[in-house]
Amino acid sequence: MGLKQINSTWLYTSVALIAFAANSILCRLALKDEAIDPSSFTSIRLLSGVVMFIVLLAFPRNGKKHNMQLLSFSGKNFLAAGTLFIYAIGFSYAYITLDTGTGALILFGTVQLTMIGIGFIRGEKLHVFDGAGIFIAFGGLIYLLYPTISTPNMSGALYMVIAGVAWGVYTVLGRASAAPLTDTANNFIWTMPLVIVLFIFTVTSANITVKGAFLAVLSGAFASALGYSVWYKALNTLGNIQAAVLQLSVPVIAAIGGVLFVFESITIRLMLSSLMVLGGILLVILRKSR
Repeated sequence: MGLKQINSTWLYTSVALIAFAANSILCRLALKDEAIDPSSFTSIRLLSGVVMFIVLLAFPRNGKKHNMQLLSFSGKNFLAAGTLFIYAIGFSYAYITLDTGTGALILFGTVQLTMIGIGFIRGEKLHVFDGAGIFIAFGGLIYLLYPTISTPNMSGALYMVIAGVAWGVYTVLGRASAAPLTDTANNFIWTMPLVIVLFIFTVTSANITVKGAFLAVLSGAFASALGYSVWYKALNTLGNIQAAVLQLSVPVIAAIGGVLFVFESITIRLMLSSLMVLGGILLVILRKSR
């Protein structure tokens, strides 16, 4: 892997992880204030993602039109779209009853275990440095979230576990993507039949405010559509273990975002946990580089 490719990979990865953190913040803001119900949030989020892709693909790239195979369908499309939808709806319903810290811990713990498990089944060995890095990074995440962790509501915890497994599978599928923008666009488009079914069953209980709809659009069009496309691009050169551990940085990024944009205070806990998470990630990256 050349230096240029390495730099591109980490640029894509950094943008994607920031988008993930933004997505979590937008979802929590919408559902915490009951500005929108979880089904409507999920539907608008995925629909606005589709609209964003239509806009993106309408513009030529380097003077040429995109050579896209949109609406192509295969078993992989079905699995990717299904896991994307399951993640989105599970994530939304989980945050009705879970607090931020508990939800993040369950989600990223489940994602990590799912991806490492799939990697192990496929023959990807867990090196001692990988194990140490995972232990340190996950310990840093627990330390960061410990003050806000509470005994989880069982239904909320189950929704978040399902969301974590679905996102782990979706991420693993992305490693084989040769055309990240096209594949992500197809994934969003093929969630639309599921969105229609969801709408039919939940329309009578819908609760949508202007604020809630706006947050859902931001989540879908930018943090999801663009963020997931960039993530699929980064996954071309990341292993399962790397990708799993890197996502443990999302709660830390969200916390730092709170300091920068919501003017929350910088605490010793945030600084120490950030060092632990980043140090654990560094161990895994250095082992992979070697």
